Amino acid sequence: MHRLRTTVSRLRPITAAQTVQSLSQPRPAMAEGALRTLQPTRHLNASVAAEPFLNGTSSNYVEEMYFAWLENPRNVHKVSMDWMSQTWTRCFGFPPPPLLVVMRALCPSERLSAALRFEEFLQRKWSSEKRFGLEGCESLIPALKTIIDKSSESGVESVIMGMPHRGRLNVLANVIRKELEQIFCQFDSKLEAADEGSGDVKYHLGMYHRRINRVTDRNITLSLMANPSHLEAVDPVVQGKTKAEQFYCGDTEGKRVMSILLHGDAAFAGQGIVYETFHLSDLPSYTTHGTIHVVVNNQIGFTTDPRMARSSPYPTDVARVVNAPIFHVNADDPEAVMYVCNVAAEWRNTFHKDVVVDLVCYRRNGHNEMDEPMFTQPLMYKQIKKQKGVLQIYAEKLIAEGAVTRQEYEEEVSKYDKICEEAYTRSKDEKILHIKHWLDSPWPGFFTLDGQPKSMSCPSTGLSEEDLSHIGNIASSVPMEDFTIHGGLSRILKSRATMVSQRLCDWALAEYMAFGSLLKEGIHVRLSGQDVERGTFSHRHHVLHDQNVDKRICIPMNHISPDQAPYTVCNSSLSEYGVLGFELGFAMASPNALVLWEAQFGDFHNTAQCIIDQFISPGQAKWVRQNGIVLLLPHGMEGMGPEHSSARPERFLQMCNDDPDVFPVMSEDFAMCQLYDCNWIVVNCSTPANYFHVLRRQILQPFRKPLIVFTPKSLLRHPEAKSSFDDMLPGTHFKRIIPDDGPASASPEKVKRVIFCTGKVYYELTRERKNRGMEDAVAIVRIEQLSPFPFDLVKVETDRYANADLVWCQEEHKNQGYYDYIKPRIRTTIDRGRPVWYAGREPAAAPATGNKQTHLMELQRFLDTAFNLGAFSGKQ
Repeated sequence: MHRLRTTVSRLRPITAAQTVQSLSQPRPAMAEGALRTLQPTRHLNASVAAEPFLNGTSSNYVEEMYFAWLENPRNVHKVSMDWMSQTWTRCFGFPPPPLLVVMRALCPSERLSAALRFEEFLQRKWSSEKRFGLEGCESLIPALKTIIDKSSESGVESVIMGMPHRGRLNVLANVIRKELEQIFCQFDSKLEAADEGSGDVKYHLGMYHRRINRVTDRNITLSLMANPSHLEAVDPVVQGKTKAEQFYCGDTEGKRVMSILLHGDAAFAGQGIVYETFHLSDLPSYTTHGTIHVVVNNQIGFTTDPRMARSSPYPTDVARVVNAPIFHVNADDPEAVMYVCNVAAEWRNTFHKDVVVDLVCYRRNGHNEMDEPMFTQPLMYKQIKKQKGVLQIYAEKLIAEGAVTRQEYEEEVSKYDKICEEAYTRSKDEKILHIKHWLDSPWPGFFTLDGQPKSMSCPSTGLSEEDLSHIGNIASSVPMEDFTIHGGLSRILKSRATMVSQRLCDWALAEYMAFGSLLKEGIHVRLSGQDVERGTFSHRHHVLHDQNVDKRICIPMNHISPDQAPYTVCNSSLSEYGVLGFELGFAMASPNALVLWEAQFGDFHNTAQCIIDQFISPGQAKWVRQNGIVLLLPHGMEGMGPEHSSARPERFLQMCNDDPDVFPVMSEDFAMCQLYDCNWIVVNCSTPANYFHVLRRQILQPFRKPLIVFTPKSLLRHPEAKSSFDDMLPGTHFKRIIPDDGPASASPEKVKRVIFCTGKVYYELTRERKNRGMEDAVAIVRIEQLSPFPFDLVKVETDRYANADLVWCQEEHKNQGYYDYIKPRIRTTIDRGRPVWYAGREPAAAPATGNKQTHLMELQRFLDTAFNLGAFSGKQ
């Protein structure tokens, strides 16, 4: 200790063995179990003033801790070692000498032991099962625990994590601390699932756990997000959930909530979503104030060598686009790994920027335990077979240095083996597999204790006349003084004020009413997407810009009520995949928020297809988690060419889970039960009032489902597409179908044809019917809620017009749109008693023509078919 205190200024990194050798001093032997006391013969030669760190008190303390550690490393509490390390670094400006590193050599060996023995236990018990083990990168476990410990020490209370399948079970067991018996149950193919849905394979499941961090003695919440096989797809989802948790707890700097993302080397370099997610990292409405990225760099992607997998020198080079520091570290050196992870955590918690840890490692087995890697990487795997495991390397090092004894090491290994065996025995008692035990985003208080809705009814979604007028007046005003708006915008606001005085609303005003009323009721509303602040079609104008002062804006929606919830409207980066994933994650955090993503044009959603296919559509079935995200997809054939015309409704309808061939059992709460059983809700509203109602229903219903809305373009300014306040007052609801309310409905027995349709084409049909003078002969029924299909209400209409033939009319091509979804369901409704004819465009490869004249010709052709009462005579 004397040498340590007097040569501080000359210290350089040396090995732990050298430190022990140079610092060890003879000391009196003690009987086993005897009380150790301070030795009065030791004294200090340096003055207290000369050693601010090792002063008269602390130097004795450090010395005492050192001798305590020499007798038994467990005698020194982790908190004491942390204090010494922090104090040393704070005083001298560089990390502590290896003495303190040695004293901490045991909390990594224990963690490595757990990581390795967990994988070996699974291999012994289930040698023929895929588990995507961590062998070759066991240092990931102490790496993650170090990051979490250091972050907890800095005040972080919640950590949201995303990772691929490799090592997932190990992370669940040894980082999140999922009960081992529940993990082992996932390997039992005989257990039946207790929850509805498909479930998912064990290495895709997530987990939420709140516990005490044993190092800091503070509460910490750990959430590992469930994800599909699509590598890196979970990245923006994690960021969105992190942002939401920060938002709800008022964490504006990211000091309480943070995210950790794990990656594979091939996916980190190869998947574009990584780049998209990085570019959200510093945007005002998307930043999570720094993410720690850990790359498990096993230098291979399935069977592909790095030289075939990327053009950059390192797999982590993509992180350079945001100037993130990147630490490359040998994963077979646990002390170096933990040191780097401490630095990474300090960086994030100091500067609140992204940082990357590249764990350079290897994959001991094939892509999975059943895969043979020697087929494609023979030389690499010959070398790997010779390679000692990291625990063996590190244990031998510690034993050689005298840091631990072989007996202590073997005791630690057997201790964890015993824990696994006991958990395995308990797992045999399980009779049922509970998917809900793997929920990654619980909503306390929203459901009953057994996870069911608190009711199966939805109150009226209407508003009082006073509220409608108040919100309408806000929407048509500038609630800030000395704020100069654009002249064109003045005319828009004036026209809104005129509509309010006439008790009318168009599409933009109806949306304003829905958002504003929810905000007034304390529900946070977040609208995100490309150009959403103004709206692609210049109809929304939720953010007003002062024409004379740069960056001065006004958001009238935040001036509705003094105690309202905040409204977030944010133009996103030019990304669909990343931003939709982000908003999905944001919507996971709380059921008490309306989160909407709007595509600039509906067809742009296909660049986010992975989020739609893997998360939104099957998310509840796979992972027992509900989500109320809303997708607004502008759709309609306007003669503007193949792009920007179709939001591809056929794709969403094809993924709906209702059975087209079974007429459901009717009940008093049939409509609500349908919504509860469906995987998502698909609507195409033809009136502003119905759009208003469906948005409010999304929050007022007692559960959460994704909502897909095909929104209009030309209807935004269509003179007939306006709704009266009467359709939005208390007692009104969303209309799943809108029956014909003209002359045809007065004499249904005289009606020759019923045309079912949805969306904008209704206005073209009514105009054509009027021009032909066929209001008595043809009824037009709008199906506003496409899925779940309103069997009950469609039956009412088909029964009412019992003598009429039935036609489905759409403006989309026959192999697109709604026809293939609608026809079998109407046929089931009428017990296949009548045919359902088609009026619309012919099948085509492209969604729409690029020629305006052809567009108009196609339109007139299917309108002629729809109103030609003899068009289908003689056909079967």
